[in-house]
Amino acid sequence: MIDTTSTEIAEGEERMRLEVEDGLGILTLCRPDKLNAWSWESTRQLGLFADRIRFDDSIRAVLLRAEGRAFCAGIDITAPGGAITGRSGAERARNYYEGIRWVHERMRVFAGLPQPVVAAVQGYCLGFGFELALMADIRVAADDAVFALPEAQIGVAVDAGGDLRIARDAGAGWAKFLALTGRRIDAATAERLRLLQMVTPREELEKTARSVAAEIAANAPLAVQGIKRDIDLFADAGLADALERTAFAAALTLTSEDSREGYTAKAARRAAQFEGK
Repeated sequence: MIDTTSTEIAEGEERMRLEVEDGLGILTLCRPDKLNAWSWESTRQLGLFADRIRFDDSIRAVLLRAEGRAFCAGIDITAPGGAITGRSGAERARNYYEGIRWVHERMRVFAGLPQPVVAAVQGYCLGFGFELALMADIRVAADDAVFALPEAQIGVAVDAGGDLRIARDAGAGWAKFLALTGRRIDAATAERLRLLQMVTPREELEKTARSVAAEIAANAPLAVQGIKRDIDLFADAGLADALERTAFAAALTLTSEDSREGYTAKAARRAAQFEGK
């Protein structure tokens, strides 16, 4: 089940780490052996670090980065506590609904940080990894980055608002195209769709993204934070209501027989046979 009470991170269980340098909060996904795959625990830790960053006056901008060859390859289906249980189908659906709402609350804190967030993306940026990158204010990607929302291919809804943010930035048609097909796109295509602000050679990603974050950090903090709030208020109008609907859709699909078939088929490397139940 989800740990919603602890504020500690056990040694060896780190999903990310925070370092503060020259006005930047450098938040690093640090499980490269797992391609930085995401879990309930990752969400908990992201919320903890967001709380730490929020009132730290020494942090004027955040650089979100990842170790290894992938930014985040999506959900870690092997993570402990990955499946939510219940005494009945209805209770299990209710528990998933509350679990997804809890995720949205943690994400809202991160996406709503007063300090702007610059994401540096390399390699696989899939599923929840794509959704996390879309929560950043500015996205810089290496030319080897690959993006996708493959959830429908395994029978579940996009659950953290990535499709909504694509609709906001690239238009509803592209959001539907990517989320309904699960197709992968390269960095050049993502930039053309206005989902990225910059694309750079892989070897220059860290330097380029850090330079953008440092440029923001050098400006007047109150002005920077006010600008971010004003733009978000305009751009994200209606997002909160849409995320509430997203939580319901996610709970319904995560408890469906189709999702069980989707995950089983993926593990067996075969085509899933969905029946809509």
